[in-house]
Amino acid sequence: MAVDVETTIEIARPRGVVAAFAADPDNVHAWYKNITRVEWLTERPLQVGTRLAFTAEFLGRRMAYTYEVVEHEPGERLVMRTGDGPFPMETSYVWVDGPGGSTVMALRNRGQPAGFSAIASPMMAAGIRRNNRGDLQRLKAVIESED
Repeated sequence: MAVDVETTIEIARPRGVVAAFAADPDNVHAWYKNITRVEWLTERPLQVGTRLAFTAEFLGRRMAYTYEVVEHEPGERLVMRTGDGPFPMETSYVWVDGPGGSTVMALRNRGQPAGFSAIASPMMAAGIRRNNRGDLQRLKAVIESED
């Protein structure tokens, strides 16, 4: 069973500010609760082909995976994919102008779990949805608190 979870939030800052902060892998610790490590495997700056190694805790398990940036339109869209591990996944960020100079950000995770992960996919989708909501709330708090 496929997992496809999209979560959106409105952030009271201009799109360029929100996108620049959220798309910078060096900022993930400020807003992603479960990511414990990020390592650049390719040279900066972030661009199509960039590879990043992540370590995270999810549903009580440690997960290590490598994302590759497959689309990057600064200020508009970022898509990363991983093909390794029991849950190959695509994560995308989309930013659009919201009302009054705000930004609406969509965070989407989708993938096709294999093995035991496939059996647990409904539970995984619920966990991803819960985590995404919390992560986007943290992102909103961090960005809106900046002067």
